Amino acid sequence: MPRLAALHLYPVKSMYRLSPPSAAVQPWGLAGDRRWMLVDADGTALTQRDEPAIGQFRPLPSADGASLTLTGPDGDLHTLSAPSLAAGAPEADVSVFGTRFSAAEAGKDTSAWLAERLPARLGEVRLVHLDRPATSRPVNPEYAGPDETVSMADGFPLLLTTTASLDELNARIAADHPDDPRKGAALPMERFRPNLVVSGTAPWAEDGWRRIRVGGLEFRVVKPCGRCVVTTTDQETGERRGPEPLRALGRHHRFGQKLVFGQNLVPVRPAVPAEVLGTLAVGDRVEVLEEAPAPLPDRR
Repeated sequence: MPRLAALHLYPVKSMYRLSPPSAAVQPWGLAGDRRWMLVDADGTALTQRDEPAIGQFRPLPSADGASLTLTGPDGDLHTLSAPSLAAGAPEADVSVFGTRFSAAEAGKDTSAWLAERLPARLGEVRLVHLDRPATSRPVNPEYAGPDETVSMADGFPLLLTTTASLDELNARIAADHPDDPRKGAALPMERFRPNLVVSGTAPWAEDGWRRIRVGGLEFRVVKPCGRCVVTTTDQETGERRGPEPLRALGRHHRFGQKLVFGQNLVPVRPAVPAEVLGTLAVGDRVEVLEEAPAPLPDRR
């Protein structure tokens, strides 16, 4: 029987993860997931695609979300209150993959603290907070209803991966590098920055899922996740580690131009709107409620 093997959330987009034993689910994602983000002078999201060292900052929000403490790669701490547009914080026009929305901007002291610890080539760096996730940023209407929103994740409220698919991918990587154990070394799940990790499935079973239940909550499985250079970054050191897993995905799990690992989820909302839909906990049962034949990858 499939089970929820791990939960991860990322309070600041592209920074280090938290891995709690349980997490509340809101319509726009796990509570506290990607509610903060670094942006440049134009308001465009700054992520590990731009600078892998961003992943070495460790964020810790307070239990009520009213403040955030950042630990820099040098071990220095910086704590700030969560800015709010309703309370008069400066409004920032920001974007993720071209979708523009409003967020509340943190103070100049936070920008200065970050600038001291990030490469100067990034230019101006600001920290923003999404204090209105219920209305600020809609999910792509091709995959969601008009009232469904997302936090500052790349595109969808949650990302699911499975341990069986990672095992299969690692086996492929090892087979592709028989003469070089370092290049063929197994990769950890953290490279893929999922929210939900599921065990007890067949490899790539999630490619055919269309609707699932985890614990007492239902989710639509709306779109496979195309992977990028972030998966080549060691999440513990901030270093790029060569072409894997993108090379192996390109050879063994490519769909058109997309190198796929994991599936994007949208929570199923109840008839009566609610800000918290329920709670997920490690060990929860995972049931497949609806599935279709899994598509065959384009192999090279």
